[in-house]
Amino acid sequence: MGLFSRSSEPTTPPVRTLWTDGFGRMATRCVQIIAVLAVVAVAIYGLMQLSLVLIPVVLALIFASAFNPLMSFMRRKGVPSVLGTLIALLGSLLIVTGVVWLIVWAVRTQWDELIESANNGINQLQSYLEHLPFSIDQSQIENLRDSAVDFVTSAQFGSGALAGVSATANFFTGLVLMMVVLFFFLKDGPALWEFVLRPFVGDQYKRARRIGNKTVQTLGDYARGTSIVAAADALGIGIGLAILQVPLAVPLAVIVFLTAFIPIVGATAAGILAALVALVTNGPLAAVIVVGIVVLVNQLEGNFLQPVVMGRSLKLHALVILLALTAGTILGGIIGAVLAVPITAVAWGIISVWNGDDEAAEPFQQKRPEVA
Repeated sequence: MGLFSRSSEPTTPPVRTLWTDGFGRMATRCVQIIAVLAVVAVAIYGLMQLSLVLIPVVLALIFASAFNPLMSFMRRKGVPSVLGTLIALLGSLLIVTGVVWLIVWAVRTQWDELIESANNGINQLQSYLEHLPFSIDQSQIENLRDSAVDFVTSAQFGSGALAGVSATANFFTGLVLMMVVLFFFLKDGPALWEFVLRPFVGDQYKRARRIGNKTVQTLGDYARGTSIVAAADALGIGIGLAILQVPLAVPLAVIVFLTAFIPIVGATAAGILAALVALVTNGPLAAVIVVGIVVLVNQLEGNFLQPVVMGRSLKLHALVILLALTAGTILGGIIGAVLAVPITAVAWGIISVWNGDDEAAEPFQQKRPEVA
C-alpha cells in the first residue's frame, strides 16, 4: 500500500530562476570565461613587466635543457657538478668566442671591398632607376637622400639612439643574469627541481615529475635540433655565397644561423638580406642565384633534415606555429618570436603526459579518427 501511494505522488517540477534556464547557464559560463581571461591578461601583463628577469631565466632553462645529456653523462662518470658545469660553460664560451673572432676577421678583411662594391652597386641601381618606364628624376633621389640625412641629425634620431643605449644596458644586465642562472641550473638543476616539488605527494608528485622531465626533454630536443638545422642552413647558404664571391659571406652565414631559431620567417628574412647584399655588390644575376640557393637549402632542410633531426620534439601543426609566432612577436618582439614556439611545444608536451607517460589529458585524447 505504501509502495503504491509513494509512486502516485505528483513530482514537483524544478523551479526555474533567472540563472537556471538555458540562457542563464550560458551567461554564467560567459562570466566564468571572462574571469579566466582577466586572470590570464593580468598574469601576462605582470610577466611582461618582469621581462628583464623572466627572459633570462627562460633562456637559461633552454640552454640548461640542451646541456642536460652532457651533464647527466658527466654525473654518471663521477665528475663533480661544479667541474662539469665549468666544462660546459667554458666550452660554450670558447665556441662563441671563436665565432665572434671569425666574424670580426671577415669584416675587417673585406670591409674596404664591401664599401667599394656597395658604392658601385648603388650607382648601378641609381642608373637602373633613371631608365625605368616611369620617371624618377635626380631631384627626387636627392630629396630622399637629404631626408635621410635630416632624420639622422634630428632630435628624434637622437632620442632613438638614447633608447638604444638603454636597451643595450638591459641586454647586458639580462646576459649576466642569464649566465648566473644557467650556472646554478647546470650545477644544481635536479636538486632545485626536487625542492620545487616538495609540496607534492603521491600521484601529484608523479605528475609533476613527468611534467618536469617532459619540459627538459622538449626544450633540449628543440634547442639541439634547431641548432643542427640552423648550422646546416648557414653552411649551405655560406658555401653558396662564398662560391659567388659575395662579400661578408661568413657574417651572413652567421646571421642565417641566428635567424633560423625563428621558424618559418627567420630563414626567409636572412635570405632576403643575403640577396640584397649580393644585389648591391655583385649585381642582379648574383642576387637571383642567391635567392635560388636560399630556396633550395630551405626546401632540403624542411623536407629532409628537419623531420629527421627534430623527430617528435616539436609535434605542432604549421598553423599553430604561425599563430604562436604572431602572438609572441606582438607580446615580446624578437625575443617573443624566438621563445614562442618552444614555449608552445612545452605546453603541448605537458598536456600529452598529464595522465601518464603516453596518456594525454582527457579533453585532448584522440577519440575518433582525425583525417582530412
